[in-house]
Amino acid sequence: MRRPLALSLALLFVSALSTSAAGDRPADEIRPRVEHHLHAAELIAQQFEMVLAQECPRFSSREAWDVYFAGSVDRVVTLVAHLEQAWVEAKRTGDKDVRREAKAPRRRVDQAQQVVAKLKTCAVGDDPGFDSGVVWRRIERAVPQRQSEIALPR
Repeated sequence: MRRPLALSLALLFVSALSTSAAGDRPADEIRPRVEHHLHAAELIAQQFEMVLAQECPRFSSREAWDVYFAGSVDRVVTLVAHLEQAWVEAKRTGDKDVRREAKAPRRRVDQAQQVVAKLKTCAVGDDPGFDSGVVWRRIERAVPQRQSEIALPR
């Protein structure tokens, strides 16, 4: 009898700790942090809209393509990191509007995937071994590090 009671009390205690740790900050404190990351992501997304609308750029050398490709992948990493960090910040408040605001632009990840697909199309002449899946996994591995670089101090 003592064991189930102790277990139940321990679970309640852990549950109370996790509830108070997540979502306990006021919306007025968290909203500017979320907006900062969403604004940065939006600026990158606007660049991607232009990339997606234009024809594939042509380069005079493989080195020029490599620089363009690396810069594009870096911007994808930064976009995804800002979107992820906006959600991390939003989870620190219980305010549903702030959380909804942070989640809405997540469709931009689809746009980032379209950019990677376009890079594959553009790479035909410059990089015949291009594999979108490999590139996307590389992006996913780089996002946590970029998140730590762009996170605002608490």
